[in-house]
Parts: sequence; C-alpha cells; structure tokens
Amino acid sequence: MQKNPSRSNNDEMRELLRQFENLKNGRSHSFLEEESFERIINYFDEKEDLVSSLQAAELGIEIYPYSSLLLIKKADLLLATRQYKAALTALEKAELLDSNDINLFILKTDAYLALDQHENAIQLLEEGLDMFEGEERIELLFELSDVYDDYEEFDKVFECLKLILEQEPMNEEALYKICFWTDFTGRNEESIKLHQNIINDYPYSELAWFNLGAAYQGLKLYEKSIDAYMYCIAIDEKFDYAYRNMGDAYIRMRKYKEAVEMLEKVLELSRPEEVIHEAIGCCFDRMGQYAQARFHYRKASHLNTNDTRFHYKIACTYINEAQYEAGIKHLNIALKSNRLNPEYNLTMGIALVELKQYAQAIEHYANVIKARPKSAKGWSSMLDCMLLADILDNADEYAMAAYEATAGKPIFLFYRAAICFASGKTKQGITHLELAMSKAPRLIKNLIQLMPKILQNPQVVDIIARYKKSKSI
Repeated sequence: MQKNPSRSNNDEMRELLRQFENLKNGRSHSFLEEESFERIINYFDEKEDLVSSLQAAELGIEIYPYSSLLLIKKADLLLATRQYKAALTALEKAELLDSNDINLFILKTDAYLALDQHENAIQLLEEGLDMFEGEERIELLFELSDVYDDYEEFDKVFECLKLILEQEPMNEEALYKICFWTDFTGRNEESIKLHQNIINDYPYSELAWFNLGAAYQGLKLYEKSIDAYMYCIAIDEKFDYAYRNMGDAYIRMRKYKEAVEMLEKVLELSRPEEVIHEAIGCCFDRMGQYAQARFHYRKASHLNTNDTRFHYKIACTYINEAQYEAGIKHLNIALKSNRLNPEYNLTMGIALVELKQYAQAIEHYANVIKARPKSAKGWSSMLDCMLLADILDNADEYAMAAYEATAGKPIFLFYRAAICFASGKTKQGITHLELAMSKAPRLIKNLIQLMPKILQNPQVVDIIARYKKSKSI
C-alpha cells in the first residue's frame, strides 16, 4: 500500500520537469511520452505560466506531430493569449487527425466569437449537434445557447434550452435557465407544455413545478401558478423563490393577508431583502394596517439607506392616519435628496393644505408642475389650494397656463369660472362657465364640489338646466 501518494506524485512531477528542461535545453534526457507532455502542459497552466505551458505544447508537437490532443492543448493556450488565428490553424490541423473531439468544436467556437465571426460559430455548433449524442450534444447546446445570447437571438436561446430538457428533463442548469428565458421571451405556453411533460415523468421535480408556476404567472393565471408553487414547496419546503412568487401572485389577486404569509416565509428562509420588506409593507398599507406597514418600510429603509422611496411611503401611512406633521417629517427627508420629485411634492402639498399652510403647499405644487407640466394633477392641486386659501391674485393666470400646458383640458375652464366667481367677477364667471359646459358638461360636478354655493346663482342653475336638457350630465 502506498503510504504517501501526494509525495509520490510530486516526485514524479519533479522528474518530468527535469526531463523537460533537459529536452528544452538540448541536454541528454529520458524519453517523454505524449501523456507526460500533457501533464507538463497542465502543470504550467495551473501555475498560470502560459509561456512555459505553450513551450511544452510546441515541443511535444515536434516529437508527436500527429497528436490531436497536443494540438488542441496548444490551441487552448493560444486562445488564452489572444492568438485567435493561430489557434484556429492549430485546431484545423487537429481536426484532420481527429474530427470527433468535442473540444475542437468548443475551442473553434471561442476563436470564431473572439474574431466576431458569430455566423461561423453558429454553423459549426449546429453541425456538431448532428455528430454528437448524450452529454456531448447537451454541452454543445449550452454552448450554442450562449452564442445566441451574446448576439441577442433570445428566442433561439429558449429553443436550445428546450432541446436540452427534451433530451435530459432533469438537467438542473437548463431548468434554472429556462425559467428566466421563458419570462424574457414571453413563451409561457410552450414552457407550460414542456414542464407538464417533465412532471408527468418526474413528478417530484421541484424545479419543474416552480417553472410551471412561473409560466402560469407570466400569463396572469395566478390561481394555477399558486397551485404549482404549492406542489413545489410540498417537495422542498425551503424553496424560498416559490414563496416569493406566491407572494407576488397573491398581491396581484389582492389577497394581501395570504401574500404577507408567503413573504414572511421568505424572510425566514433567506437573508433580509429590502424588496421583501417593501412588499410586505405595501400589503399592510392596502389593508389599512399602517403601523405594521411603517415597520416594514423602516426595515427596508435600514437595508437601503439611499432609497428615499421608503421615507415617502412611511409619510403616506402617517398622512392616511391624519398624522400630518409626522408625515411631513419623513417627506422632508425624502425631498433632501430628490427636491423636485413630483410624487413627494404633491404629497407634501396635500399634508400642508391639511395644516392650513397654504403658501408652502403652493410652493410644492409649483415643483410638481415644473417636473410634469403636461399633467393636470399638479395644476389642479395648486388651483384647489388657491381657491381654498382665497389666494386669487394670479389664480386665473395659472388656470390659463394649465389649460394651454395640458392641451386644452376643459376642467381648467371650470377652474377659470370658479376663480371669477370667487373674485366677485360674476359676468366673466358666467362666460367661462358657458364655454366650459359647451366642451364637457359632465365636469360641472367638479365645480359644484369646489363651490357648492354657486348653485345659489340663478344664471348658473339656468345654464346647468339648459345643458341637462340637451345633453346627459
């Protein structure tokens, strides 16, 4: 029994290296076999001494000119040193000696891609698919899928992975990859059929069940996707991505309580992630459980201190509870790094209006308009605030600017009417109201909501009645 095989191997390697040095320097030497050259090449390659490794390959080829193995080794080293054309020449010589070595196809593909000859690479690999079977064919299909990926022929990536799974249904790498490419290419129906076939033969493949669920989810068939994920976690109860996707599916179905259960399971099984805490926070938000929503938004914020959205979401929970000052505190934090964010400014305006801080609210609404001048929301919020606060000096100018910026939305004609009535300019108000009603009579509800007392004006009532008879309001 050999007591120390490692030491014996080291001694053998030292002797081979000594003989190689003698041979290289023209000194007397023992006979080196082809396999010995392969070992020497590998030794230098592992030491990242590519120069010596290439010398060994060239010297070996001088002694064994018909060795396809040494030619392939040399080509591999030439590729590593970016000598792509020389590598192709070596591979063509090797091909004359042994055209059935799969390494020829892999290395020639690498050379073609390095020379930006992807058509040649694809043609070579497709030819290889007809020559090889079993594991070697699968290796070529993976190689071909990578080539298609590099050159953005994404549907063909999916087809390669599909072929792999039809040949080897439990190939784990292909099962993982096809899930992504199904979603990316939108080929959910094909994925469903493929994985149903796999499950028929391998009912305990948790990856196949997961991929089936993901494909159903891609088609918005959420109940079917959840059923598939349930089978997945029945096989592997620690499959955290199944719980994650179920959480998303339940959110899409507005089943927030069930979504929380699934997402909390994700937190148990994997490291904390801001996206999971954010999703749980959103669920509690939708259920009106604002304190719990804040808890998870804060967790998300601690995991990503640079994302101001979480302070904004916390602020919204406070505002929903009429805790406006607390909401403003978090909005100020959010606005420090994103001063013109329209959502933040709009929400700040709403909170300030509730606290009757109208001038400050108008400043924030102005930021909304600056960021989104074509959106009606910022303009209407500012005009509402002006009317509520009786700040009317420039209000009509803003209403005119809003009408022009929003490509003539009739709502701003009603705002002009409201501003005139509020300013005591009844005649002008009637004129604007007539024009507004001629364009969008249904929007009179907005004016009445803004100024209920307007219905005390007989002329206004007459205009409304006239349009009510001629058009359905």
